[in-house]
Amino acid sequence: MRKVDVNHIYMNYHSLKTETEALKDITFSVDEGEFVSIVGPSGCGKSTILNIIAGLIKPSSGDVCISSSECSILSKKIGYMFQRDHLFEWLTVWENVSLGLKIQKRFSADTKDKLEKLLKNYNLWDFRNHRPDELSGGMRQRVALIRTLALNPDVLLLDEPFSALDYQTRLNVSDEIYEIIKKENKTAIMVSHDIAEAVSMSNRVIVLSKRPATVKTIVDIKFTQEYNTPLKHREAPEFRVYFNSIWKELDLNDKL
Repeated sequence: MRKVDVNHIYMNYHSLKTETEALKDITFSVDEGEFVSIVGPSGCGKSTILNIIAGLIKPSSGDVCISSSECSILSKKIGYMFQRDHLFEWLTVWENVSLGLKIQKRFSADTKDKLEKLLKNYNLWDFRNHRPDELSGGMRQRVALIRTLALNPDVLLLDEPFSALDYQTRLNVSDEIYEIIKKENKTAIMVSHDIAEAVSMSNRVIVLSKRPATVKTIVDIKFTQEYNTPLKHREAPEFRVYFNSIWKELDLNDKL
């Protein structure tokens, strides 16, 4: 079942002197339960695509449909994780994860029970009264994800969610976040500048050209069953093939 349809998106930025074409005829779809990553040269508009899907900015033309019904509007079905966790340092973990529900006046006995279950399932319950500066970087990212999941979005957008972490931590956290997303049966679209990260976490990788960005190719990612986590995917024989294929597409961008 289709969950997200991105239809012929163009994005032009205007100034007093000139017009800059950022996105050119971006079209792709994401099925329910899929994890799709977007990679491309720096500054090509990857984060702009996420902002358009979320309804935070309006494209020059084209539209985005969520669950085949809502098109080009800010959808409550969308959850967004940014590069930084944006936790409020003066609030506890519990206060952070419940804040969105309270703002939307959706905090109830049922949502409270769900939050408690999420914190317990992902090993954060014992830290519910801690403040963010008492947590590791990986724990902070889990808190940020649970805060997003608390609103029960159909689609998660992740904008380089591990870029602020050191290398070893981001490997472990990518495993944790992937496990949570799969267990909660969420559809996810991630922007990453890290090819290995994109390959290890995704069902498909969308490769963009340099600006004005177009979809150069979409690479289907499939690993055998014995390799069933992002960390294990990196050990699979197919991993290098996928990595090199995407790298060649991006390297060609630099030579055009």
